[in-house]
Amino acid sequence: MSDPITLNVGGKLYTTSLATLTSFPDSMLGAMFSGKMPTKRDSQGNCFIDRDGKVFRYILNFLRTSHLDLPEDFKEMGLLRREADFYQVQPLIEALQEKEVELSKAEKNAMLNITLNQRVQTVHFTVREAPQIYSLSSSSMEVFNANIFSTSCLFLKLLGSKLFYCSNGNLSSITSHLQDPNHLTLDWVANVEGLPEEEYTKQNLKRLWVVPANKQINSFQVFVEEVLKIALSDGFCIDSSHPHAVDFMNNKIIRLIRYRLKIAAPAEEDQGLVVCSGESGSGLNHNAALGATNPVVLGEATQENSVYTSQQKL
Repeated sequence: MSDPITLNVGGKLYTTSLATLTSFPDSMLGAMFSGKMPTKRDSQGNCFIDRDGKVFRYILNFLRTSHLDLPEDFKEMGLLRREADFYQVQPLIEALQEKEVELSKAEKNAMLNITLNQRVQTVHFTVREAPQIYSLSSSSMEVFNANIFSTSCLFLKLLGSKLFYCSNGNLSSITSHLQDPNHLTLDWVANVEGLPEEEYTKQNLKRLWVVPANKQINSFQVFVEEVLKIALSDGFCIDSSHPHAVDFMNNKIIRLIRYRLKIAAPAEEDQGLVVCSGESGSGLNHNAALGATNPVVLGEATQENSVYTSQQKL
């Protein structure tokens, strides 16, 4: 058995083993303590890591057990998620995402309102044709705006774990653009034909990506589809008796309401997103249709449900 190792994490001391610290070789800790990355020492000779020491206990426990154990009243999920991102412990990141989904589903009521706006504008840029020879060019550019409001702060955090801005070749979470815990505004552009990559950075043009699918969002249809996947996985369902399912993707204002109903049986899943139906045991695949009839209130079992309304066709 290897000798104990003492870590100084932001001033808090932790003692563990080399085997624990290298239990996930692809993580930053695995790289640090396998000799692939240099380590710093404090005045006592302990390995020093300049990060939050309080939440490191949960990261260390995960390294020991591969299980996420948090107290019921834990209030620092955002901080723990950032620390997990820093240490690059991918199984812990995935466990935190699952935990946030679980916590969000535990909320009894939630409302989600999305307002979509789109415009076309001209972007001007220079193109280098030869050394010291530049030409002025221009192209049409689609600009998208989405104002998102939700009474569930946890849902917006969940959204932030799936959607990322791409700027200067790097991905950054949209959660840094939260105006407040309940309100998020997104602005992004589609790919611009002929626009050099450096011009996106120069003109502060952000593109939007969904992970882990690593797919760029170049249209409102794709954006709505991805947000719906996330919302429905979080316990929302769609009652699309208004508007008709075929018109669903053409609406400018989207509203979903999640609440608890007493129903005869939970809706089924058909290898896709759950759509609640008034008929016992029926469900719809998201790829087949985004529609269902009104749910029926029966029995004693509880089921999270939602109502969808929309206005203002594009």
